[in-house]
Amino acid sequence: MPSFLFGALLWVSPGLFLSAHAALDGAKPVSSAKVLKGLRPKAVRAPIDKVVGRAHQLIGTPYRWGGMSVNGFDCSGLLVYLFQQEADIKLPRTTVGMRRSNARTIERKNLKPGDAVFFRRNGQNTVNHVGLYIGGDKFIHSPRSGKTVRIDSLSNSYWKKSYTLAKRFHTTR
Repeated sequence: MPSFLFGALLWVSPGLFLSAHAALDGAKPVSSAKVLKGLRPKAVRAPIDKVVGRAHQLIGTPYRWGGMSVNGFDCSGLLVYLFQQEADIKLPRTTVGMRRSNARTIERKNLKPGDAVFFRRNGQNTVNHVGLYIGGDKFIHSPRSGKTVRIDSLSNSYWKKSYTLAKRFHTTR
């Protein structure tokens, strides 16, 4: 049976621990719940938290058609970059490809940070824009030529009218 050192504790099986000294003395295992009660594990950031955090750092990056780097992003390139770099998740390269993917479609009322939000802009019938939902009814996106990566609100009349659906490309949270 494998064992792992956990600080001054030795894990001997799922749910059972021995202190390092007691293990040498032949003491009986105790419930891990008793040993761990009151201990707080160090917080580990989920990959999707890294995606959202990095998106905030990229605010102000210029729009660049076809861009997928810190030198400039188009809307889908921003999400491709974020998910690949921060969560090792490969997304389709285009907004339409993301929309057509088999990722789970999410109702607006169930949005979580890290979900991709899709829009039909300029009166078109097809989805042609995507952003990253960050919570609080807001999203980060790279809007268009001459603009930079920024935060906008889904409650804004333009985005509210243009919103079509959301997809979840992550499983954490």
